[in-house]
Amino acid sequence: MAAKKQRLPNGFVLFDVLYEDGTQTSNRKVPAAEVCGLDKDAPARTFIETQDRSIAEMSGSPRGPIKTIKRSGKEPS
Repeated sequence: MAAKKQRLPNGFVLFDVLYEDGTQTSNRKVPAAEVCGLDKDAPARTFIETQDRSIAEMSGSPRGPIKTIKRSGKEPS
């Protein structure tokens, strides 16, 4: 019997991002498939940093480094 393929989650997970300069962005979309592994939310930071670099290239206005990242709607621990 063939092994069943494991389904990847579809959709997005939303994150709030706080930058070192004090600015914040909310509800940043990260594909659910990026954060479904054993690394939990660590890949989301890399995904958002890549997104920020792409936006900076198009706009000519770079973003500062990320200070913290957390899922939207979660209370700080």
